[in-house]
Amino acid sequence: MQYISTRNNHPPASPARAIALGMVPEGGLFVPGELPGQLARPGEGGSYQAIAGRILSPLLTDFPADDLSSCIARAYNADSFDTGDIVNVVPLDDRRSVMELWHGPTAAFKDVALQIMPRLLGTSKKILGDRSRTVILVATSGDTGKAALEGFKNREGISIVVFFPHGGVSEVQKLQMTTTDGDNTRVVAVKGNFDECQTEVKRMLGSSELRERYRARGVEFSSANSINWGRLCPQIAYYFSSYAALVGRGTIKDGEAVNYCVPTGNFGNILAGYYAMRMGLPVGKLICASNANNVLADFFATGRYDSNRVFSRTTSPSMDILISSNLERFLFEVNGHDAGPVTAWWRSLAESGAFTVDAATRERLDRFIVSGWADEREVLATIGEEFRRTGYVMDTHTAVAAAISRRMNPPGGRHTVIASTASPYKFGTHVLRGMTGEILDDEFAAIDRISALSGVPVHRALAGLRQKPERHTRVIEKERMQDTLVELMQEIAG
Repeated sequence: MQYISTRNNHPPASPARAIALGMVPEGGLFVPGELPGQLARPGEGGSYQAIAGRILSPLLTDFPADDLSSCIARAYNADSFDTGDIVNVVPLDDRRSVMELWHGPTAAFKDVALQIMPRLLGTSKKILGDRSRTVILVATSGDTGKAALEGFKNREGISIVVFFPHGGVSEVQKLQMTTTDGDNTRVVAVKGNFDECQTEVKRMLGSSELRERYRARGVEFSSANSINWGRLCPQIAYYFSSYAALVGRGTIKDGEAVNYCVPTGNFGNILAGYYAMRMGLPVGKLICASNANNVLADFFATGRYDSNRVFSRTTSPSMDILISSNLERFLFEVNGHDAGPVTAWWRSLAESGAFTVDAATRERLDRFIVSGWADEREVLATIGEEFRRTGYVMDTHTAVAAAISRRMNPPGGRHTVIASTASPYKFGTHVLRGMTGEILDDEFAAIDRISALSGVPVHRALAGLRQKPERHTRVIEKERMQDTLVELMQEIAG
């Protein structure tokens, strides 16, 4: 298996090299040059570990089998996840189920990938004979930051620097990051939004001047965002796992198509569903669910991607994104790995903030994706309605997807699986307001109130969070991100 650039500007890379680099240094993202053949039995059950092995093995062909098995076993176990299934599938009603992806150590779906990614990176470095120190640069809209910090902290030969939008994440998300221990962790709040953080991180990762300066000191940069294939490919496994669970309980027959409704901002989670479809998972439609920052919903409706719009801070902050990096991979795939139009579109996006795809591309997109968006009123109303109707408590991001799945009713009459991306306790004040109309300013009081109303235990990731000391208090202007990285590198690399 070789990995190629979405912009045809880098030689083919092995799986280990693609993961170690994180993104194409010249700009662009790595994708498989050719996907493995379709799995013969998509609904085949077994443990989550066994399913992950079946998915990852043909994608990471230079990983020795024993090393890959070790990565999987050490990532997915009772020490890290509070359910033996790793991912729970919960019936919501007779037409919909919820795929709970948040049972890992930070209560967010990013854990499923970021518990194994540090091990994949370590194995990649071993395969490549790379003895350099790796510095992971992360931009986060809330959940990736803590999941990456938890996955990479205290890992030998690795340091991690996380940038998050100051005031743009929930109080719980902020505290999860700023209280993180570990000698190799750095967290910085940026006076800007996620797109500005992500754009600058990608620029720094692609800076030949920065890379060469620190390469001379034995340091290489990489990423833990979903721009890194090592973050994205483990997510494919939970689509197969959830499908097998539905087959196992008799909700569907093996081979029967289902829809997946995915709340998305950076397009990574739903893209993993597309790759699952390409590897043989029977998917009817992927439903792209957006919040008020509805640039993706507009794109799939019109063919024009336009980030020149008002940026909204919403109750679902992990989706507050206007530049969706992984859309580049999707467009490259549906256009048969033609880098020409993708390069032109992303050049236009960088220069003008917008691009328009051709009619043939729009037709290809329509084969896989339907989209919709929910405003703040509908998100909160959905939380309350689902709780009163079913007793299920969902977070704000999951509520975006639940609202749209109900409205679409669902496409093709198929069973629809809603991707639940975070524990409701990560966004307590908003969830409580949706459930009861109560307005509390104190996140932790809201958490206690939700637990009392629902009987759902508080996620262990949040236990004692309020009492932990904040270790990372740096707040910077967005223009100082590179200068701040250089300052931090004095601590990291000397």
